[in-house]
Amino acid sequence: MTEYPTSQEGPQPVASGGGTDEAGHGKAPIAATEAVRTHATGAGAGPAAEPGAAAATAASDVRAARSAAGPAAGLPRPRGAASAEVPAAAGSGPGQSHDNARPRNTADAAEPHDGAVRAAGPGPAPAGAGGGTAGLQGAGGAGTPAGGAPDATAARREGDRLRFVGAATRRIARGIDLDEIVLGLCRATVPTFSDAILVYLRDPLPVGDERPVGPVVLRLRRTDRLRPIDDLTDISSTIGAGMDLAGAAGATGELDFSQLPLVGPQGDLPAAELCEIRPGGALAEVLRGVRPVFGSSAAARTALPELLGLDHPLPRGNRAVLAPLRGRRRVIGAAVFLRSPERPAFEQNDLLVAAQLATHTALGIDKAVLYGREAYIADELQRTMLPDSLPQPTGVRLASRYLPAAETARVGGDWYDAIPLPGSRVALVVGDVMGHSMTSAAIMGQLRTTAQTLAQLDLPPAEVLHHLDEQAQRLGTDRMATCMYAVYDPVAHRITIANAGHPPPVLLHLGGRAEVLRVPPGAPIGVGGVDFEAVELDAPAGATLLLYTDGLVESRLRDVWTGIEQLRERLATTAQLTGLDHPPPLEALCDDVLDMLGPGDRDDDIALLAARFDGIAPSDVAYWFLDPEETAPGRARRFARRALTRWGLEELSDSLELLVSEVVTNAVRYAERPVTLRLLRTDVLRCEVGDDSPQLPRQRRARDTDEGGRGLFLVNRLARRWGATRLSSGKVVWFELPLPAAGERR
Repeated sequence: MTEYPTSQEGPQPVASGGGTDEAGHGKAPIAATEAVRTHATGAGAGPAAEPGAAAATAASDVRAARSAAGPAAGLPRPRGAASAEVPAAAGSGPGQSHDNARPRNTADAAEPHDGAVRAAGPGPAPAGAGGGTAGLQGAGGAGTPAGGAPDATAARREGDRLRFVGAATRRIARGIDLDEIVLGLCRATVPTFSDAILVYLRDPLPVGDERPVGPVVLRLRRTDRLRPIDDLTDISSTIGAGMDLAGAAGATGELDFSQLPLVGPQGDLPAAELCEIRPGGALAEVLRGVRPVFGSSAAARTALPELLGLDHPLPRGNRAVLAPLRGRRRVIGAAVFLRSPERPAFEQNDLLVAAQLATHTALGIDKAVLYGREAYIADELQRTMLPDSLPQPTGVRLASRYLPAAETARVGGDWYDAIPLPGSRVALVVGDVMGHSMTSAAIMGQLRTTAQTLAQLDLPPAEVLHHLDEQAQRLGTDRMATCMYAVYDPVAHRITIANAGHPPPVLLHLGGRAEVLRVPPGAPIGVGGVDFEAVELDAPAGATLLLYTDGLVESRLRDVWTGIEQLRERLATTAQLTGLDHPPPLEALCDDVLDMLGPGDRDDDIALLAARFDGIAPSDVAYWFLDPEETAPGRARRFARRALTRWGLEELSDSLELLVSEVVTNAVRYAERPVTLRLLRTDVLRCEVGDDSPQLPRQRRARDTDEGGRGLFLVNRLARRWGATRLSSGKVVWFELPLPAAGERR
């Protein structure tokens, strides 16, 4: 039976006489190799023997030495495991180590033995003797040390095996994603259980009850090995103690590379990257059988070349184990465990260990794939619930941020939005639905859609929150959320804010002063039967309004008002660093605000919306009232012409007069109250015509015999953009014309 360490944590101790490679793995001593080399070369006298004869003689001496030392061989005590005292053989001197003893059958008689081989009898141990490979000692079986109890030794070894399996499965189970689980398998088995491992997984991995379409393909996901082999021609560094040199050398004395560790000169495993499983093939049959098999079995001798590639070297004997990875419903891959000739071959009990490792790995991969699918759905849901990009309305610049509560809670109920409104206004919305689940995200999506619909009706902020409250009650009795709804008017330089239980916004003035706006707190959405109150405040040019959710200012380490004060101080400090004569960059300001979060401050997801008020100067606005009479279109053309002359935009007179005449004519036709006409000069020339009729105009194709119906057709062809928005008191029809280049102006 194979010995296993009691723990997988930390580096394994290296016995005396063994070296350490670059990766920190213990190297087995090569005392037997040195003995073989000494016998083959002599004491420096005499002619060199023939390669084949020298190898055969050396191997015979090694077997004789092991036979003499066998009765006195002991078992190394695993770290942390109690074992019976093993008396030394008669004649053993101090400093001599004991080799692992196990019964050797006919098939295993020629297998190399791990550990140093020493001659029986008194005297000091050979240089380098007494060390074994770190981690797993490959000598299994039921052998007992001289003077020891067979039952105690077997029980101790069985306990070591169970402790190893327990430690390995715990390490595999710690992984939460695919790469962590596969890495846990590799690190748990190399070098303790095998010298190298190759893990193949299906590409793509099936999720849940998905049935594969097309051929089944395995992709090499990860490889790991004990150490790289720097020089494959150096027999002393690659052939373990007790290995028959005659089996490693051919008739010409060249080394047989098929018995060396399956690693390349650079430490890479030269295995095939992809493998397509042929139905009815040897590999398909082994995978269908689920149970691990030795590489020397009849089925594996054909399946391994199909998996690893025809050119991949394979070890002789039971030095390879092919273990299918079966999940809950189907085989999802395969793992290949390999041992080098420096270590004993796998035994029957090792198949049970490989089966346990493969089962835990496959089930973990199944969970990781399902978790990855859920995370993908959550990410997509959250991404579609939030705006892909913010609009850039006239007179205001916007920036936003969203941070989930944690990687394991990728969805939440926080949202933000910016909705353009008629009259160059913009609605700024930030809300927070209770919870961090799919349900919270779904409710958030419904409330956000409702808010967008209500905003397009140009309802006052308090009315919007009232309708959102009714919608939340229709969704369920426990559907509650907080919301801040604000409407900014760049022409009036005013902002109207209504609050539904949300943290108050912070306004950063141009001079560097930051203040928490005093807005009525209100009750959360979903309570029902509560009136919401709106407040109108100044929004000076150059000021920055910050809307946020409570995840930014509240955590287990601080209350909400302490966090709000820290946010205010952070904004003021940032403004002073960038200069008091100009506001800080908007994107950098958002990043700086999020940097105030320290360890333990992320208990909730965070939505952040920043608005920089640029406004529209009064000199760039022209506004008139027109009575609904037949002379209104002519007066509108004259007003528009005068405004263009004042702004130096005479090039647009023909187009603007034609479009203004058509739109005003339609408004006068249905209006009962005065019609409004407004021109705005920003990066474009915008014209807005409002009336009290709720009926929106629709473009239609006029027939050749129709006398009318071509007004909107002209607007659609000549204007850069146009549209119509229904208001609570009527509608507004607007269109935009591009400004001429500076060199084209007269």
